Amino acid sequence: MTATLNHNLQVEPYEYQREGILFGLDRRRLLIGDEPGLGKTLQSIGIVDIAEAYPCLVICPSSLKINWQREFEKFADVKALVLDNATCASWPYLMQMRMFDVAIVNYESLRKYFVWDVKVPPRQSFRLKDVVFNPHINVFKSVIIDESHRVKDPSAQQTIFARGIVEGKDWRILLSGTPVVNHAQDLVAQLAIMGRLLSDFGGRGKFLADYGENENLSALSDKLYDCCMIRREKKTVLKQLPDKTRTDLHVDISNRDEYDLAAADLAAYLREYTECTDREIRRKMRMEALVKFMTLRSLASKGKVKQATDFIRNFLANGKPLIVFCSLKEIVRALQKQFPDAVRVTGDDSLAEKQAAVDAFQSGEAQLIICSIKAAGVGLTLTASSNVAFVEFPWTYADCCQCEDRAHRIGQKNNVSCYYLIGRRTIDPVLYNIIHKKRSIANQIMASDDDIPTDEMYFDELLNSFLDYD
Repeated sequence: MTATLNHNLQVEPYEYQREGILFGLDRRRLLIGDEPGLGKTLQSIGIVDIAEAYPCLVICPSSLKINWQREFEKFADVKALVLDNATCASWPYLMQMRMFDVAIVNYESLRKYFVWDVKVPPRQSFRLKDVVFNPHINVFKSVIIDESHRVKDPSAQQTIFARGIVEGKDWRILLSGTPVVNHAQDLVAQLAIMGRLLSDFGGRGKFLADYGENENLSALSDKLYDCCMIRREKKTVLKQLPDKTRTDLHVDISNRDEYDLAAADLAAYLREYTECTDREIRRKMRMEALVKFMTLRSLASKGKVKQATDFIRNFLANGKPLIVFCSLKEIVRALQKQFPDAVRVTGDDSLAEKQAAVDAFQSGEAQLIICSIKAAGVGLTLTASSNVAFVEFPWTYADCCQCEDRAHRIGQKNNVSCYYLIGRRTIDPVLYNIIHKKRSIANQIMASDDDIPTDEMYFDELLNSFLDYD
């Protein structure tokens, strides 16, 4: 039995999550290596919150910044600041005055916000001693590094910056579903960032001598678990999990101006519709508005491609296969360009091509399958993965479940984790709310071919939600 955990979190952690939090509170400098979908974010927030290790800095992939902000507010009821151009100069003041308890930054921006100078000529390699850090990094009592396998290369700039930022911090929490990516030496930099390399493994030279040729891996594993790592797989904690878990990932879109212009046009049209009293004119206007809604969803989807690519790349780095659903052919092509080894199931593929893609994915030959909602939402078995991501999502709850159930069906031995990439300040939250929170509406509507439902009840809910959100 896990020991009692006194906390002020807004949710009650599962037993294995309590175990992870207690482990972190005891070790302080650690790596949570749980399989994706098991709530590493909640555990790390729990450690920081219970330890009162604020202000906290979160270093994460770009696609997860907003998610971290929302999770800190949701789980710990603390304000988190996503660093951007507007706060480039003011973040030290905002943190020192405790106007925010958490700052969030992506890997690529570490230099921009935390480094004053690098004392070597441009484009030359450098070491930690060459870097002059902004002294305001001392305001942080704790640092969380998400997807820490991103800093496995000791000579990479991001790794060097991360090492300097955590220096002297009592609380250093690394999160990665695959801390050892290819070789034992991939742990060297992560152990150094935790402050464990010298104290627990005798330094880089001894570590490489003991484990560098992937020797003594069993002893290495025992040592890691003993001093600084906790890792669980879905299958080991399955009894504690529901059949499905859904995670909302809020991301910024890249085509903001274009989207906002179309959204303003639709809002004006809908207000005109609400003032119209002629039944036939309203019917025609409703059909035109549905087209505009579909256009808006398309714009939101196109704006998510960059962040979706970042999310998928980071997820696959955890070594787990992934099913991705989208609707537009343009989105499928864009993702395939980024992931040429992926297989796909779309309406343009023949039955033989679809089956070959499914077979490649089910056999483990392919780690990523990109699926069209229309072509792959029903009938297929994709139980090789227990992880489903939606870059775009269907118009109804039933169709969402159909897509999720490509993984959640007979033959699946794990909890299924469903990730929804939701464009911030777009139609996505409106649609998502109807799908998942107002199921009484969505359940009564059956869409076909991923077209928007033409039912007036659905339209009225969409209209009211959009105008209220707008």
